[in-house]
Amino acid sequence: MAEKFITEEQRAKCRKVADAFEELYELTDVMVADAGRFGFVRLQWFSEGEGFDSAMAFSDSEELFEELWRIWYEHEVLTPVLGTPLVELDYDEIFQTLSKDRQEEILEKKKYFVALCKDAFG
Repeated sequence: MAEKFITEEQRAKCRKVADAFEELYELTDVMVADAGRFGFVRLQWFSEGEGFDSAMAFSDSEELFEELWRIWYEHEVLTPVLGTPLVELDYDEIFQTLSKDRQEEILEKKKYFVALCKDAFG
């Protein structure tokens, strides 16, 4: 029998996390695929004819959550400053330049994703 790299429990938890970030897949060039016994794979930066430029495998739901949250956060923080000098700052510095309302929206969005992923951690 072939070696498994993910438990059935983690498979279910990773599926829940992948499903929670469905809207991310519409916003960015990223997707998560169930790779069977290998776990879940985050695919990023698609180019027609070339495929995906980046792939990372996950067998832990918390690690998958943190990766997808990082991508969502970076997209939401960077997009408004594209074409401005602020793009030279790191993401957390850019975050500090956002309005307090926008900062709060972003922080609330993380809580929203965590709520969608309830029972997927631990």
